[in-house]
Amino acid sequence: MSDTRDEAVPQYRYDAAMAQRIEIKWQDKWEQAAPFNASNPVGPLAAPNAPRADGPKLFVMDMFPYPSGAGLHVGHPLGYVATDCYARYKRMAGYNVMHPMAYDAFGLPTEQYAIATGEHPAKITEANIATYRRQLRRLGMGYDTNRTFATSDPRYFKWTQWIFLQIYNSWYDTEADRARPIGELVSLFESGARPVPDGRDWAALTDVERRAVVDDHRLVYIKEAPVNWCPGLGTVLSSEEVTSDGRSERGNFPVFTRTMRQWMMRITAYADRLADDLDLVDWPESTKQMQRNWIGRSTGAHVDFATDAGPVRVFTTRPDTLFGATYMVLAPEHELVDRLTPQSWPADVPEVWTGGYATPAEAVAAYRAEAKFKSDVERQADAKEKTGVFTGAYAVNPANGESVPVFIADYVLVGYGTGAIMAVPGQDERDWAFAEAFSLPVIRTVEPPEGFDGGAYTGDGSAINSTAPDGFSLNGMAVTEAKEAMIARLTAQGSGEGTVTYRLRDWLFSRQRYWGEPFPIVYDEAGMPVPLPESMLPVELPDMDDFSPKTFAPDAADTAPESPLSRAVDWIDVELDLGDGVRKYRRETNTMPNWAGSSWYELRYIDPQEDDRIADPVNERYWMAPARPGGGGGVDLYVGGQEHAVLHLLYDRFWHKVLYDLGHVSSVEPFGKLFHQGMIEAYAYTDSRGVYVPAEEVEEVDGGYVWNGEPVTREYGKMGKSQKNVVTPDQMCERYGADTFRLYEMSMGPLDVSRPWETRAVVGSQRFLQRLWRNVVDERTGEVTVVDEAADEETLRLLHRTIRDVREDMDDLRMNTAIAKLIMLNNHVVGLERVPRAVVEPLVLMTAPFAPHLAEELWQRLGHDGMLANVDFPEADPAYLVVETVTYPVQVNGKVRDRVEVAAEASQEDVKAAALALEKVANALKGAEPRKVIVVPGRMVSIVV
Repeated sequence: MSDTRDEAVPQYRYDAAMAQRIEIKWQDKWEQAAPFNASNPVGPLAAPNAPRADGPKLFVMDMFPYPSGAGLHVGHPLGYVATDCYARYKRMAGYNVMHPMAYDAFGLPTEQYAIATGEHPAKITEANIATYRRQLRRLGMGYDTNRTFATSDPRYFKWTQWIFLQIYNSWYDTEADRARPIGELVSLFESGARPVPDGRDWAALTDVERRAVVDDHRLVYIKEAPVNWCPGLGTVLSSEEVTSDGRSERGNFPVFTRTMRQWMMRITAYADRLADDLDLVDWPESTKQMQRNWIGRSTGAHVDFATDAGPVRVFTTRPDTLFGATYMVLAPEHELVDRLTPQSWPADVPEVWTGGYATPAEAVAAYRAEAKFKSDVERQADAKEKTGVFTGAYAVNPANGESVPVFIADYVLVGYGTGAIMAVPGQDERDWAFAEAFSLPVIRTVEPPEGFDGGAYTGDGSAINSTAPDGFSLNGMAVTEAKEAMIARLTAQGSGEGTVTYRLRDWLFSRQRYWGEPFPIVYDEAGMPVPLPESMLPVELPDMDDFSPKTFAPDAADTAPESPLSRAVDWIDVELDLGDGVRKYRRETNTMPNWAGSSWYELRYIDPQEDDRIADPVNERYWMAPARPGGGGGVDLYVGGQEHAVLHLLYDRFWHKVLYDLGHVSSVEPFGKLFHQGMIEAYAYTDSRGVYVPAEEVEEVDGGYVWNGEPVTREYGKMGKSQKNVVTPDQMCERYGADTFRLYEMSMGPLDVSRPWETRAVVGSQRFLQRLWRNVVDERTGEVTVVDEAADEETLRLLHRTIRDVREDMDDLRMNTAIAKLIMLNNHVVGLERVPRAVVEPLVLMTAPFAPHLAEELWQRLGHDGMLANVDFPEADPAYLVVETVTYPVQVNGKVRDRVEVAAEASQEDVKAAALALEKVANALKGAEPRKVIVVPGRMVSIVV
């Protein structure tokens, strides 16, 4: 009995089954031949005879993943597919392309999973990385197999620890405006060229005193500091890891302010360079602005208010309003509060100032206890009711000699600025609200416009009510003039000075975790930190069974942190010879934050097999050289999400600049060009209870949506397990093949724009590949059907325009428009009676970056040996680019969004495709499918949504 399936489905049809066979075949070949490995100029990775070794260099890099047990969903690989397409294209275009992939492996998620399951974090990490590697291989990623690692590999974090020691053993010379080795600072103290801060002679100091002076200048130091304590995670968090509602970004636990002894990195020393050097990089302007805002450089003045306990210093950007300062506010934790607070209340103190307490000390203690349990975010919320209490002390306003009351209030933070403010309620809304709550006087010092009847006036205007008893006056001056005059007066009377301050705070670098890089630090018998020599690196984690923090009470603000490593007694207490004989030491029990491993990994890609340094200087100079004149150098293309605009990117730039100052790297910046890919979002569906239902089981019926016969509500947003709308790459590869998946992701819209995932639309990308296959291969016989005949003039013109346009689009990361033009060319070839080899071979080569498996297979069937990584990308013949064209205005819902230029003989379908491929049109559509696309020949294109 015959099998009719063979008749219904041609044996050589390109379908999901055929795609998977082809893809696995070529993935195996790539793994064996390693055609994507780049050549270094020198060292073990030098391959001078490699096909692209003598081409211009190109360093393409992704923000590497943090592997989770859940693996990838279709939103994750968007940037990875894009860089792979770009790297494949550039390699075919003659570049020596380095495109590596590694794994960010230390950190909280793995540790939390280990706590919950009892499985060791190292085993969890190994399994998660294996899953990611399998999935990325299945997608056909052409990574450099010589340059992969995990940040938890001892061979890697040895150099993370080494960089920490470079920073620790440095100080910032403000005169030279760079970091210098700490030994040079010691020499300056010894010679007397640099005075000891307290004025004593260096030789008169004890060894411990000298070490303390030096430690105060290091770029890494220990400090008792107010920190974000998260009991639910059992660790402190940086400000960047706390959400706007005062909860942990990871796990959504409440975060509280506590004072703890922590490692800090002096990133503030680099504030100006971090801000100014943004001019050297090709980054999205929005990201540059986010970094500038985070650095928060402000020009103003420091002002000293005299008190019985000594001067209280404030910073203000508006010294011209000093005459309107009618009270002061200190953070509850300010160091002068206890000394300021008198035994009893002064006479005639309003009850609203005292909070009803009998003495100032009682009032201050009660308020401090209450503020202790609030997060920084909660304390600074604009909508929060203004609370505070009078300390019982007064300060002297240096502008007019008036006494002003000193309060404490939780909306002032000790870790920001000086921890104290001068309150000018006439010109500041928060100060106005506080003044109203406590019946404090308001003096306007800037004249509001006529008819203004609001509260605080925050605009510009002439100075008013600003005359001192000695006749000094700002009245009538504009803001800029008044600022300059007041700063000059403060400087002359010794009560202030002009200055620049920053919002940026030093980097909190301690975590009370197990799964992180150990510090290469031990403490001696005096309790002082001692750096380990390079010969003792890496310091590895001890093997432990219990990774949980001592306290894991999510809402208990008064819990005490304890690192899991503090229980590893045999590991903590050691006897070492650090150059002065064997002595007893105690290891640091905090670990580094997971940002440490990701703050330099671009450098390890350069020379991952180098054991004596982070990279050979020759290789580092080669790969990190500037791509454009006047640039800061660094990675030629770095692709990742904008959510890392401040955290990772700022930290990496800081570490890189320290290494640059110390001569370990040649480039000023780590990342020359940065590109943020958009997000892939998805529809989710909820039933009448508001419960999510499986998105893939929902059907569209009569314009509505139904699940199991019941109507459901559709919403649009994030893809995730909780929304039951996750689609995995594995599923897509199974249904359509990896090449179809890659092509669809790249054709959905501009790379930097978020777009909705629609599984049903993937079939369009599959059809393109099927047509391309049929243009080469007979589906029933498997024979190649192309002919060695000359193509007609029209076809050649279209071919060479396509080559030109695809090159331009790929150079600018316009993947979607490049694909649209390939579809146009392929559709034209479909209509030919016989397919010329001279047309289809360039078409296959241009398709290779997007659908590499299919392209390799077709190239082989066309009679070629070797792999496409070593085949040149087609070049357009200028003779065929001179062609008559027509320009069509393109309307979306009646509004002209852009214009498209097409060949005069282009079909309506080609004009439609070209119009829909325009970036401005795609932005206007926002992922929606057009209802109609009307082409008025020679005149216009009208798209109706």
